Order: sequence, then structure tokens, then C-alpha cells
Amino acid sequence: MNKLVKPISCILFVLAFAFKSLGQQPVRMPVRRYNPNGPVPVRRYNPNNPAAGQQYGPNNPAYGQRYNPNTRIQHFNPVTRPNPGRKLEQVKESYISMRLKLSPEESREFWPLYRQYVQEQTTVRIARRINNSKDSPDGTQQIDNELKYEAELVNIRKHYRDEFLRILPPQKVSELYKSEREFNDEMLRQLSERSVRAGD
Repeated sequence: MNKLVKPISCILFVLAFAFKSLGQQPVRMPVRRYNPNGPVPVRRYNPNNPAAGQQYGPNNPAYGQRYNPNTRIQHFNPVTRPNPGRKLEQVKESYISMRLKLSPEESREFWPLYRQYVQEQTTVRIARRINNSKDSPDGTQQIDNELKYEAELVNIRKHYRDEFLRILPPQKVSELYKSEREFNDEMLRQLSERSVRAGD
């Protein structure tokens, strides 16, 4: 027992004093904030060149006021980041563009119309989702609304099918619908794989 007391006390002594002295202190590092617009130059007032410091010079109404760091540096705001749904739409559009092999003339007329088509479908789907999330005492009204939304989606597809046929040949319109279906199926497959990997 006496043989163990000396090594254990040495280890405890080293641990007690080494914790604060051997690299356990926090190191202050400068932090660079992410700015999606790139670095913002700091412009100071220069009396020889008033235009260079116009932002902070005496002609500025805020001159002499208390310093506010948010007026000089634009910090990254997660609320204003790009819409992830838009990024998905861009991937979908590139996939459809690859599958349809549109000419420049067809692309110029097709993409604005296609975006309008997607927007109208999204509006109806959001309304349908809101209808499904409500608990209404009258279940038949909810069912009628669901059928109404389904009919609206079918009418949108019929209307835009005719519009697409004015721009594209029928084979490309058929390929468009097939490409959309394949893209959506692939996205659902990838999402289900991710949820399985995450353990959900």
C-alpha cells in the first residue's frame, strides 16, 4: 500500500498544478465573421478626400453619435440566407434541362412558363397542406376541400400542358412530365435513405 501512495500522490500533484499551467488556458483567437457579400472595407474620414470618408465624415447625419458596430460591418444573418427551396428548384431545372435538350429559343420561352407552372402548383399544395393540418368538426368539408385541391392541380396540369405544347414538341412535353416524376422519386428516395442513416 505504501508503494502506491507515493506514485499516486505524485500524479495528483502533477494533475493539480499542470491543469492550469500546461496548455489548459483558453486561447483567444481572432474570429472572422462570415459575410456573404465579401469583406466590407472600413472607410475612415479623410479631410483631404471628403468623398473617401463620406460615410463617416461630419457631413453624415450620424457623425458624432455613439459608435454602433452594426453600421460598419455586415454580419451574416441566417434569416437572410438564400432560400434552400430555390436551390432545389435550380437543381431540378438543370436536371430537366439536361433531359429535354432545349434549344436557346425553346429555353427562352419555356423556363418563365415552367416557373409559373411550378409556382401555381406550389400555391395549391400549400393550401392543401393547410387544409389537412386543420382539425375541423365537419369532416365532409375537409374532404370536399381536398378533392377541390386535387381538381385544381389537374386543371393546372391540363392548362400548362397546352401552353407547353405551343412551345415544345409533344415528345419533349412527355419527357418533361417523366423527368419531373423521376426527379421527385429520386429526391424521396434520398430523403428516406438519409432518415434511415440518421436513425429516424
